[in-house]
Amino acid sequence: MNTLLAIEVDHVSHSYSGQKALDGVSFAIPEGSYVGITGPNGGGKTTLLKIILGLLKPAEGTVSIFGETPEQARLSGKIGYVPQRIAQADFPFPATVEEIVKSGRTPRIGIGRRMGKADHAAVDHALETAGMQMLRHRLIGTLSGGERQKAFIARALASDPKLLILDEPTTGVDVSAREQFYALLKKLNVELSLTILLVSHDIEVITSEVSFVLALNQKIICHCSSHDFLSEDTLKRLYGRDVELLHQHIH
Repeated sequence: MNTLLAIEVDHVSHSYSGQKALDGVSFAIPEGSYVGITGPNGGGKTTLLKIILGLLKPAEGTVSIFGETPEQARLSGKIGYVPQRIAQADFPFPATVEEIVKSGRTPRIGIGRRMGKADHAAVDHALETAGMQMLRHRLIGTLSGGERQKAFIARALASDPKLLILDEPTTGVDVSAREQFYALLKKLNVELSLTILLVSHDIEVITSEVSFVLALNQKIICHCSSHDFLSEDTLKRLYGRDVELLHQHIH
């Protein structure tokens, strides 16, 4: 039986004002994978993410998410997304964790429609999965960075997605909260077979947490296991210089 592809990117190129951000990028990610995207600043990570999310149309090439266009997949709730710096964002409005998580259900029910029994059950399940049920009535602005991050994971899970995308998810989160956060991601990947795409510039995280690495610098530098990514040659080709690694967390 053929493995279903979660993401298929075929010869995707994109430029801004004549400057290439992505140059003929092609790769395929099977369903159930845990993949890290890394590369230098300006290497095209953000552009690729926007294209996969259906927020940007590539100048050339095609992208399909579970056989659909990125827009279709996002609008139908198949993609859960946790944006960059959400743990640090200022939330002046008085929304509770539960209200934030309920808003993640919108792709499934439509804007302005009332939630039914199945929707409330999905919200409860997302809160429980992310370990946030005890904090569901707390205001989002009163949470720590790590708690807030988990609240937005719950929001992303509320639509019952098949693909979870996280952009630099632990910026502004302390070390112990970070470890809990990555343990949660591993659990989601293993127990729910959720396909996870994690964007991070942190080589330590990329090599110790994900199973496969997609290294990007306008072109694909390597699409390999996280173990193989640690070869000096790959890092040199990616960053154009010698990179020193701290090995204490790598296993």
